[in-house]
Amino acid sequence: MAHFYEVGVPIEIRNLSNTDAIDKYLAGATVPAAAIVGLTQQQLNSFPIPDTWSIQQIIVHLLDTDLMAAGRMKRIIAEERPRLEVYDENAFAQRLAYDKHSPEAVAELFRTHRQFTAEMLRSVSPDAFNRVAIHPEIGEITLGQILRVYVHHVHHHAAFITKKRKLLGADA
Repeated sequence: MAHFYEVGVPIEIRNLSNTDAIDKYLAGATVPAAAIVGLTQQQLNSFPIPDTWSIQQIIVHLLDTDLMAAGRMKRIIAEERPRLEVYDENAFAQRLAYDKHSPEAVAELFRTHRQFTAEMLRSVSPDAFNRVAIHPEIGEITLGQILRVYVHHVHHHAAFITKKRKLLGADA
């Protein structure tokens, strides 16, 4: 999966052991809640950078993508070379009322879901992290690679939130 994995995931994350990757994945569980502390509903749903998502949309996106990723990880563990589906994250943000959800509830669900998923990952054999799925846009991807993508994903978006908070005058 040279397409995104090798270009988008930092080398220090790619080089983590599976145990360390699970620990980092779990450590990211509180990132969304920390990112929204002290923000008003207006700040959460504003667009300080035109043509990008609001902080609220990013928070809900993080939950949606983590739910999708966990489903993919489960399929890789349980099925032989499953074919993964793609989805349009922009359509999700536009059509699933991201601005109407409670950001605190979303952040809490993200946290508990990551805890559940980390427990699941800790329970599988080390060989499971080499199991492969087929992604229609990028080809083969292992469980270990997907895990590391999502270790990085939450921090990738947290950086956007930090920038938006600064522009809103709401530095954490």
